[in-house]
Amino acid sequence: MRKIDCCKLALSLLLCTALPAMAAELQLGELMQMLAQAKSAKATFIEKKYIGIVDKPVESSGELSFTAPDKLEKRTLKPKAESLVLDGDALTVDIPGKRRTTIKLQDYPEVAAFVESIRGTLAGDRSALERVYKLELSGHPEKWLLVLTPTQAKMSKIVTRIRMQGSHSEIKSIDFDQADGDRSEMLVTSIQAQ
Repeated sequence: MRKIDCCKLALSLLLCTALPAMAAELQLGELMQMLAQAKSAKATFIEKKYIGIVDKPVESSGELSFTAPDKLEKRTLKPKAESLVLDGDALTVDIPGKRRTTIKLQDYPEVAAFVESIRGTLAGDRSALERVYKLELSGHPEKWLLVLTPTQAKMSKIVTRIRMQGSHSEIKSIDFDQADGDRSEMLVTSIQAQ
C-alpha cells in the first residue's frame, strides 16, 4: 500500500470513530436529568409579545426565579410592575395598586397545562410534561431545542407549540405560538450565584 493511501485510510478511520462521539444527540432522559439537578435558579428576562392588533411587539422585562420542585416566580419590572407567583397549585397575580388574585390551578386545567410547561421543564419532570405535551428534543448538551406540542384539544385551542432552547441545565429562550396567531419570545439570562 502506498504511503498516501495509508494516510487516507488512517484519517478515514480516525474520522469514523471521532464523528459519532462529537455528533452524539442529547437524549430526552439526559436533558431531564440535567434540569432536575438544578434545585433553584434565578434569571432576568426580556419578553416580546407579537399581538395581531398591535403594530409593534409589546416588550417587557424583569426577573424569574425557580425553587424546586414547584415554586416559580415571574416579576415584571418594565414597563409596569406585576408579579406572577406559582406555588404548588396556587397561582397569585399581583398588580401593585390594582389587584391581587389567587386561583387554584385545579380549577383552570388549561392554565395549569400552560404553566406546567415551564415548571415541568425547569424541574426536569418528564412525566408531568408528557401528561399534556408531545416532547421533541434535538441538539447537543451545549445547544438543545425542546419542542412541546399540546396533546389535549382544549390546550391546542390556546397554544399550538412551545419551544425552549438551552445549554446544559440552563434555559436560554422560551417561545410560545398561540392558536390565534399571536406569539411571544422570551430571552432568559441566568443570574449566577455569587
